[in-house]
Amino acid sequence: MTTTQATNLLFPVQVVVSVTTVLYLLSIARWRARSRGLPLPPGPRRLPIVGNMFNTPRSRQWIGYRDLSRELGDILHFQVLGQSVVVLGSADAILEYLDKRSANTSDRPQSPMLELTGTDSALGFLPYGPRWRRQRRTFWQHFHQDAVKEYRPTHRAVTSIFLEMLLENPSRLVQLIRFNFASTILKVVYDINVKDENDVYVEISEEAVVGVTEGLVPGKFLVEFLPFLRYIPPWFPGASSRRLWAKWRAAADRLQNVPFEHAKAKLESGEATPSVTAKLLTRMAQLGASSSEDEDVIKKVGAVAFAAGTDTKVLCSLLGMFLGVSLHPEVLRKAHAELDAAIGPHRLPDFADKDSLPYVNAIIKESIRWHSALPVGLPHANMADDEFRGYFIPAGTILIANTWACMHDPEAYEDPDVFRPERFIRDGRLDPSVRDPAAFIFGYGRRICPGRYFAEDAVFISVACALHVFNIGPPRGDDGRPIKIEHVQSNTLASYPEDCRCTITPRSAAAEALIRASAADERSQLKD
Repeated sequence: MTTTQATNLLFPVQVVVSVTTVLYLLSIARWRARSRGLPLPPGPRRLPIVGNMFNTPRSRQWIGYRDLSRELGDILHFQVLGQSVVVLGSADAILEYLDKRSANTSDRPQSPMLELTGTDSALGFLPYGPRWRRQRRTFWQHFHQDAVKEYRPTHRAVTSIFLEMLLENPSRLVQLIRFNFASTILKVVYDINVKDENDVYVEISEEAVVGVTEGLVPGKFLVEFLPFLRYIPPWFPGASSRRLWAKWRAAADRLQNVPFEHAKAKLESGEATPSVTAKLLTRMAQLGASSSEDEDVIKKVGAVAFAAGTDTKVLCSLLGMFLGVSLHPEVLRKAHAELDAAIGPHRLPDFADKDSLPYVNAIIKESIRWHSALPVGLPHANMADDEFRGYFIPAGTILIANTWACMHDPEAYEDPDVFRPERFIRDGRLDPSVRDPAAFIFGYGRRICPGRYFAEDAVFISVACALHVFNIGPPRGDDGRPIKIEHVQSNTLASYPEDCRCTITPRSAAAEALIRASAADERSQLKD
């Protein structure tokens, strides 16, 4: 090769190197200007391009995040293929950033998995903006603190029937809890009466919720970071995820449309139907604002209530209560003593009894603390570049609150892994100085769950009534000996106890008679 040829080849290389260097220096200058010289929060070492793709916690993330926070601090930063993720690992950090700065931290990250699970237009996952505000405002009108009192007779009626079903089939605890809440929400939202735990509407809710709990675990599916993977044909080898997504999307469509069409047809036939959906449709007609968009909002509001009311926090919390009490007989003895003194043997607890049952309320608080239904909550996102505690948080960062870590913080709760309702009691009353789990499990800032008052009513009446009439203990083997159960949370968005087997029997013949009599009295309230 001649000198001239070598020079001709070298020149383009020099140009490419020079341009690359200039672009790199410009990007650094722009980043410094944008970040004002502030560093990103600390986090694990990143690889070029892929970042933390291979060292981000994936299984039971809340534990991995907690361990990293102990080492690096309560604000962690990860980056996967250019996407920033910040994990807030303490109560102070979560409340300071997601509550006090909610004007900027109330967005939701828009992952391809939202569309693939059929939840892209659901209230809880909508981006912060006009569509979200409209849905939330419509939902809130029927589920604010005063509005939910109207639904308490339905809670009582369904709970009485649930107790009788549990008496007859205690081994079907999970299915019957789902039936309990599905019955209540379907009656309230659509004026639909569920016949048993195998009802088609319960099946619809279970299929749709699977997509949410399994499909929306952050980082579980690579399509979140490589969106083109969603277009791989279902027949392609290894494309099992694509088939799952199609199933979940179809289930979400059924959840939204099937009960809505039932309620709409019932209303159009002239039947008196006091459901939330009927009220919204009637109001829409009175205003003369009937349109596909208005009807779509009503569908989505109903679907959100249906899905949330039949699973997630309520189901997980009640399962946590049964498991916790079954492992600690001393807790059940104290609850029985309180219920016997305040209620007596001839009736079931009611909402008016709530203030006279501090220990039962403490059991509820401990259940939702000990078993965190949404361990890392639903992710937020910030809408503009931000500075937090001296760190730079780029716009569009996914913000994850490690709620589980807050509920298992040894500085707030001594022996946090132990189920101990007494931690919430002082001088025979609930202790307001103890961190309240309800301030965390329902979300943060402007994204706090708008159905929390309905959920609190559902959990209270179910827990109080179940504790009043049942003995709850560990499961027993064929030899009659107790089987040791360990509390392990499932690796899903809404996390369940992986093993919640327990023995459930009536406290006495009188308790069994009370269960059957109450169920018989209440069945008439749920007739069409």
